[in-house]
Amino acid sequence: MAGVGVLGAATVAAAGFAVVSLSGTTDRALREREPPSPVAAAASPTATTPEPTELVAEPATTVRRKPPPEPVLEPGDTGVKVRQLQGRLSQLAWYTPPMSGRYDPATRSGVRGFQAKRGLPSTGVVDPRSWRRLVAMTRMPSGDEMFNRAGPPLFQAGDESHAVRVVQARLRQVAWFSGDVSDRYGDQTVAAVRGFQGKRHVPVTGKVDRRTLDLLVGMTSVPTAAELANKAPDPADGAAVDSRCRTGRVLCIDKTSSSLRWVVDGTVRSTLDVRFGSEYTPTREGVFSVYWKDADHVSDLFGSAMPYSMFFSRGQAVHYSSDFAARGYAGASHGCVNVRDYAGLASLFGQVSTGDRVVVYRS
Repeated sequence: MAGVGVLGAATVAAAGFAVVSLSGTTDRALREREPPSPVAAAASPTATTPEPTELVAEPATTVRRKPPPEPVLEPGDTGVKVRQLQGRLSQLAWYTPPMSGRYDPATRSGVRGFQAKRGLPSTGVVDPRSWRRLVAMTRMPSGDEMFNRAGPPLFQAGDESHAVRVVQARLRQVAWFSGDVSDRYGDQTVAAVRGFQGKRHVPVTGKVDRRTLDLLVGMTSVPTAAELANKAPDPADGAAVDSRCRTGRVLCIDKTSSSLRWVVDGTVRSTLDVRFGSEYTPTREGVFSVYWKDADHVSDLFGSAMPYSMFFSRGQAVHYSSDFAARGYAGASHGCVNVRDYAGLASLFGQVSTGDRVVVYRS
């Protein structure tokens, strides 16, 4: 090789390559060998001048693979960081307090649910990617939350403000407050808050701290002007009925207002709150028809009860959801149209017939 004498074998070797002599002769042996005489060369036609040693640079073949990322937290772990994990999961309704500080089956189940909903590998182990996503979607839990103590009250008995009215309206959405809402935080509000807290396994004080408010907001929607003024709420919030719903008998389902309206010949007979599938299991949009009704249906896939099911598109149905009734809009369906008003849906089920149209759309 022409340039090796200048570069030097040591330099080539230092660059990470192997030095190989194809002739098997060392450089020193070549220097000490006498060249053949012209007479000997002529007498021996096969004698040739030795070729100079050729040095070949061969790249190293070792491939270094990056080790898989270590889990941030995994089943069996304990301590404050597990409490923080549980606190963050509880903000998204994937873990039910109290915080135990133990990465137990309930914690793993919550992690798996969070991962699946966000399109992450559903392992139940918190890897760095899952942790970053969870942190981005939640706030740092307070020490009170992580150690199951009540936090400083934001609202309590004796307070008077418009914000108290909003709290009452949200409590009424999840059936913990009845009657008219007002600006005054009285005994009825205390009782409603205590009931709500007890059901969610947070400190039962009757006072609204940050954790209680977060849970309540996650389960409810922003109260409408009608709700705050003690008028009968309109789930459709006054939105116009889609033109495809104005003739015949139609379950008119609006994703924008999260409402289902039963429309007969252009007249709205009843309206219900509904929720839909997540971004990974969306409720299909378009024009369909009810092809099967089952008042006592149980899901073959999930084993969950689906009372008053009205199927309209390849397994997707309008049905009552106890999860929607308990968690509100903090959750989502697997593609079905969930209803949380059991009595309202029971009445509607009796009016709808197989073959009636179903229109699912965004207004």
